[in-house]
Amino acid sequence: MSELLKVKVHNADICVVGGGIGGMFTAISAARHGAKVVLMHDRPVLGGNASSEIRMWISGAGTRVRDLQETGIMEELQLENMYRNPKRNFSIWDSLLYEMVRFEENIELILNCACCDAEMEEGRISSVKGFQLTTYTWHKVNAKIFVDSSGDSILAPLTGAEYKVGREAKSEYGEEFGLEEADSHTMGMSILIQCRETDSPVKYTPPAWAYDFPDDNAMKNKPHDLYAINTNFYWIELGGMQNSIDDTEEIKDELLKIAFGVWDHIKNHGDHGAENWELEWVSFLPGKRESRRYVGDYVLTQRDVEECPRFEDTVAYGGWQIDNHLPGGFYMDAKGGKHLQKRRLSEPYSIPLRSLYSVNIDNLMFAGRNISASHVAFSSTRVMGTIGVIGQAAGTAAAIAVKHGMLPREAAREKIGEIRDALLEDDCFLPGFRRTPSELSLAATLTCDYGDCTALLNGIDRRIWGCDNGYFGKTNKAITYSFEKPTLVKGVRLVFDSDLDREYTEGNPDGLHTTSVLFFPKSHNNTSFGFPKCLIKHYVIEVMDELGVWNRVLEISDNHQRFVKHKLNTVAKAVRFIPLSTYHSETKTEDYGSSTAHIFNFEVY
Repeated sequence: MSELLKVKVHNADICVVGGGIGGMFTAISAARHGAKVVLMHDRPVLGGNASSEIRMWISGAGTRVRDLQETGIMEELQLENMYRNPKRNFSIWDSLLYEMVRFEENIELILNCACCDAEMEEGRISSVKGFQLTTYTWHKVNAKIFVDSSGDSILAPLTGAEYKVGREAKSEYGEEFGLEEADSHTMGMSILIQCRETDSPVKYTPPAWAYDFPDDNAMKNKPHDLYAINTNFYWIELGGMQNSIDDTEEIKDELLKIAFGVWDHIKNHGDHGAENWELEWVSFLPGKRESRRYVGDYVLTQRDVEECPRFEDTVAYGGWQIDNHLPGGFYMDAKGGKHLQKRRLSEPYSIPLRSLYSVNIDNLMFAGRNISASHVAFSSTRVMGTIGVIGQAAGTAAAIAVKHGMLPREAAREKIGEIRDALLEDDCFLPGFRRTPSELSLAATLTCDYGDCTALLNGIDRRIWGCDNGYFGKTNKAITYSFEKPTLVKGVRLVFDSDLDREYTEGNPDGLHTTSVLFFPKSHNNTSFGFPKCLIKHYVIEVMDELGVWNRVLEISDNHQRFVKHKLNTVAKAVRFIPLSTYHSETKTEDYGSSTAHIFNFEVY
């Protein structure tokens, strides 16, 4: 009887299914590169596992290896949250995620809409259809390219796209961590809890249906120190031995019994220093780690993650450790870390574009924990920092494919240089590659009032592998591009130091985890979680006209982003950038705490 309900039809270049971090970044990057995008998401809030519904912080390569923090859209989001949400309030966080998508030109956002059907024509997807519960309306989206960021890869069963579930045998890819025989087991899903220390004792009475864990052995010796705030009790995990899609609701019910029982153990069984602690929040939506993984033209393996070959079609990177949660989850004893299989990585590995599109459905791409990877490689690629850069890569590639009237595989073969250049231009880091400076910058004469600024044109916009790659200047001292004759300058590109390692960001007890805090000791109740001191807040752009007169064309007094591009569209004999510590009126302005101007890039184009 579904034909009795209203159907709304949308036409787009690219349809993204799923609004987690991967889907968000796919949609944003595709839209910024000129594609018309529809994003269909089945929840009321964006962010997936990072949203207020689940509250997992965003981790990635930079969490494990110095200098590898993800930039591009990821750093844009992190800085916006640090600037506007110093208390790490989840409602504000949700609003920032919503804002990034809802008010991005070229994106049509459809929330509370679950993708339920797909139509095929000659081996390609022609449309998808979703039901929006809040309006009781069907939404049909026609598009040229479809990107599945749904996590559970909903378009696989709907289209016949090849996919895998479970753990491979050693013989399939020659992986050290492979099994003797393949199975269908996966990593489990977790329910997270949020707690706060108060000024007075707080009693806790568990629900009658919660499990009872009278001692640590009953709780399988899982770590539960309330002051080790980075643990987040991830080990409240089940589902690896079941079907991680079909059995989700049953698994969720068991996880809730465990979660409330764990809090009962902490409060009422033994001395955990929890007398004044209260339970603020428990998720009723499990954070899922693994289900279906698509098969692409290339399957990333353990060898790729550990040996780090450089692919010609590199579009993203990872660096999180091999972090394989064994299927038994909560019911495996944690002594000696026996419920986990881990191996740290020493350098970033590359992710090829061939792992982001389907091997058998020509116009299907994927961006999320469902990319084309073995189970072991997936145990590293699955974290949201990596998913974010994968999403930006997929969206950029999809938009460039649409621009040239190509399918993803054709674009990977014929336009990989353009795709990679666009990613580097948009402040994405790609191991083994450097951005080519603009022709106008290379043709001009670069000078600075202080020091040596030649590093601004080296094509690397971060401190990495022992090299700073930046320019240390002083406030009120200019960096200038001069031209032989009056020249049309369309704009400028700037990359500032945003303290990617968060070494100089005070008051943040979670280190790099700038998205969320789940455990609040009393000492942190009144804490604002810091902002990078080294970021340049106040600067001006000036141009010299044909008469040799300097004119101020732009002044920014509240910058809080690392990567900035400004349009100028003016004819100039010279262009200069001046970081300021005072307004031009000589009125003192507040900065973020540093008088040094550390800049990775200033270019004209």
